[in-house]
Amino acid sequence: MPLKLFNTLTRSVEPFVPLDPAGKAVGMYCCGPTVYDFGHIGNFRTFVFADLVRRWLEFRGYQVTHVMNITDVEDKIIKGIRTTGQSLRDYTARYETAFLEDLATLNCRRPHHLPRATEHIEPIVRLIEKLAARGIAYQAADGSVYFSIQNYQARGCRYGQLVSLNFDQMRPGERVANDEYDKESLADFALWKARAPEDGEVFWPSPWGEGRPGWHIECSAMSMHLLGPSFDLHLGGEDLAFPHHEDEIAQSEGAGVQPPGRRFVNYWMHGAHLLVNGGKMSKSLGNFFTIRDLLHQGFAGREIRFLMLSAHYRESFNFTLDGLRSARTSLARLDDCLLKLRELAGTAAAPPDQAVLDRFTQALDQDLNVSAAWGIVFDWVRDANRALASGALAAHQAAAALATWRHMDTVFGLGDRQGDAEAPREIVALLDQRQAARKAGDFPRADALRAELQDKGWVIEDTPKGPRLKRR
Repeated sequence: MPLKLFNTLTRSVEPFVPLDPAGKAVGMYCCGPTVYDFGHIGNFRTFVFADLVRRWLEFRGYQVTHVMNITDVEDKIIKGIRTTGQSLRDYTARYETAFLEDLATLNCRRPHHLPRATEHIEPIVRLIEKLAARGIAYQAADGSVYFSIQNYQARGCRYGQLVSLNFDQMRPGERVANDEYDKESLADFALWKARAPEDGEVFWPSPWGEGRPGWHIECSAMSMHLLGPSFDLHLGGEDLAFPHHEDEIAQSEGAGVQPPGRRFVNYWMHGAHLLVNGGKMSKSLGNFFTIRDLLHQGFAGREIRFLMLSAHYRESFNFTLDGLRSARTSLARLDDCLLKLRELAGTAAAPPDQAVLDRFTQALDQDLNVSAAWGIVFDWVRDANRALASGALAAHQAAAALATWRHMDTVFGLGDRQGDAEAPREIVALLDQRQAARKAGDFPRADALRAELQDKGWVIEDTPKGPRLKRR
């Protein structure tokens, strides 16, 4: 069966067919962070979703070129610079570094290209020039350049491909300068913003005078600069479908750079909103979390990743701390099984169970059906545990089971606990003290240390090969 994905452009699940005549190379672009603050878990749901798409395509044998932009000039960034007095690069570098660290914490594969908007001013200007030459871009009295939706449509182009727009009910607006504008209004949007006093030293020369690019044009220019005028996949959160992604299509296709019969992007995929404790995330409600907040509370990156991968990307997802604790429990069940398999397998090697991998593939080929895929994984864990408990598993069978998980985990990217090595140093020290107390015959002390470990979220499992730490 072919890989099928939901395409926002057609509102349907479609077979995935790359533009590459050989059917192997895939160009994939995901809208990245605006580096004005630390990324929150809602942002990272989108980035984990993009990582899953990339990993699945690679699992299926495609050669993916993954591009994710860094928006390092934008209205909120300009405001931050005015507040802090820092230079543009000094201000954004802190948050860009933090973003990449958080991406690594969640074990997301680093994109092949991470273009910064400030390093692509030339292709941005060239794209605006193409739009102006076709009569779709115009310069306003203040020197800013705007995209004309009316002129775009007059050329036979359609505005409203990703979302159904009711032009009669939308509030008309002549033009908007803000990067993020009212989604209920239909207005020409800024491609190039003329230099204003509040911009300070953030400006570049252009044919229209000093200024800076608008947010929407940045993604169009960078994606086509790196992937070509037409490419396969464009990903992002559903909140970006309009106006940001709709404006990307208009700018990119309005410039007339695609070959005849080609779109700017063939497949658009959007991840659903993430709720926190059943509501919209808000600092005022106390339900706003960054990855760093969760690490500070004692959760691991793989636990956060597991929870984010537990629901389908097109389903609104309720993120809770109880959900993270459940993720910890599920991972502990998986880790315990893998540890026992490693002990039994020893140095044995064997190919994976192809029947399990076939079922796994069939599940994820259906628009990344992670629920079905996790069902296959935990059925496999149940069967392995039963075979281990009955003594019916030979070393080569344990090795085959481990190889099966390694193949599946290239998609989920969770890794597995390697025993005590994952436990913090102070937890391992308590285990050592407990062992010393047992050897000395001080069993009340040993029991007290076991209880202390339990209070800290760890249990001791005594095995023939010695004690083993496990997360509760």
